[in-house]
Amino acid sequence: MAQKAILVADDDSSIRSLLRQLLTDDGYSVQEAATGVEVVDKVKDSSPDLVIMDVRMPELDGIEALSRVKASSPKTAVLIMTAFGSSNAAIRAMELGAFDYVTKPFELDKITYAVQKVFEYQDLAAEVEVLRGEISSLVQTERIVGNSPPMQEVYKVVGKVAKSDATVLVTGESGTGKELVAEALHYNSTRRAGPLVKVSCAALPETLLEAELFGHEKGSFTGAMTQRRGRFELADKGTIFLDEIAEMSLQTQTKLLRVLQDRKIERVGSSIPIKVDIRVVCATNKELQKLVEQHKFRDDLFYRLNVINIRMPPLRERKEDIPALVEHFLAKHRYSATAQPAQIASEALQRLMEYDWPGNVRELENVIERAVVMSRGQIITGRELPFGDHDAETGEEEGSEVPSERSFFKKSVAQFEKDLIMKALRDATGNRSKAAEMLGIYRRLLYAKIKEYGLEGYPAKSR
Repeated sequence: MAQKAILVADDDSSIRSLLRQLLTDDGYSVQEAATGVEVVDKVKDSSPDLVIMDVRMPELDGIEALSRVKASSPKTAVLIMTAFGSSNAAIRAMELGAFDYVTKPFELDKITYAVQKVFEYQDLAAEVEVLRGEISSLVQTERIVGNSPPMQEVYKVVGKVAKSDATVLVTGESGTGKELVAEALHYNSTRRAGPLVKVSCAALPETLLEAELFGHEKGSFTGAMTQRRGRFELADKGTIFLDEIAEMSLQTQTKLLRVLQDRKIERVGSSIPIKVDIRVVCATNKELQKLVEQHKFRDDLFYRLNVINIRMPPLRERKEDIPALVEHFLAKHRYSATAQPAQIASEALQRLMEYDWPGNVRELENVIERAVVMSRGQIITGRELPFGDHDAETGEEEGSEVPSERSFFKKSVAQFEKDLIMKALRDATGNRSKAAEMLGIYRRLLYAKIKEYGLEGYPAKSR
């Protein structure tokens, strides 16, 4: 997490020095300002997270400086210091958007507490923005698609358990849409007004996963500069989705078991229990029962998680859903924001129906996105699909002993494409967004190409 930046403003240098030392010791990055004009200028230049400012400032008083700060940097919080807590100045400061005020003379503990409140509020506000984005994305682009018998069974179970607080284990192969089930459970529950917090247990190193889940106290380990709330606390009154649960170590599994039993967590470095009101949804693409038999997963945790099991079927078991999924992804991945969805030729759709889809729905989405780009949003034919029983460019049957000039051409084009992507990644020093911009393609297409050519770790970061 980035270090929080604070600007301390007071015409008394001794107060500035005292606060700078206090806040620096707490792990914050601190600047100073001696006048109201200097405050306004520094906020314009660096947009600090917080300004702690005396209401009486030379050149420009604190009230006017506050007004200008909020106009130029609305997200910068302002904490006012005043010798008259009930004065009109303090009231006016709150009206203009000050987060809070502290009265002089103040105790240092009150300043520390006020600063913590500011940043806890900012973190909560950030979580709310993420939640709003997820809801918007869900409503506009993401939904579980399909009416096949296997999917009807999924819908039935979701409908029965959504409004309960029962723990749910979602199983299925990678790419089947387990995360969408978690979203459906949350947004159809009585907790839908609360947060949906998602955690990929495989995306974080084990050394960080525990602190990420349960939070930590200041100084509990190297780099813990401030107190931090974990994902379980952030999910209070809502749902926490633990993806790839099988990747969790036995030690962290033990802590998770206690949370499921008591609905209480303890931050790393603390023995004080914190009660959390959460609903837990987990997902895995592995057979937990086998991992239990191999002593790689706790049997008591498995029984706690496996209260309700929802199995997401692989795409090969519900091929009748492919046409609806294709239409959904054609609408989602339009060639441009103003373009109409591309159309798909019947022979191309037939090839999609015949393919076994080892990567499931996620693979289908990647194929459709690529095909939309390659067809420029027009009509998708077999030429835009990356698989088939015969060469889509030539119509040659598999097993032909005659070398295909067009097949050689396709391989050459693919190599040229790979070289271009590698050069862009090198020039962008690994920044994929910048590389996509340099290539003039969508980021999602670049990500798909990186995976296709095995360039996930390219270029290797120097140590």
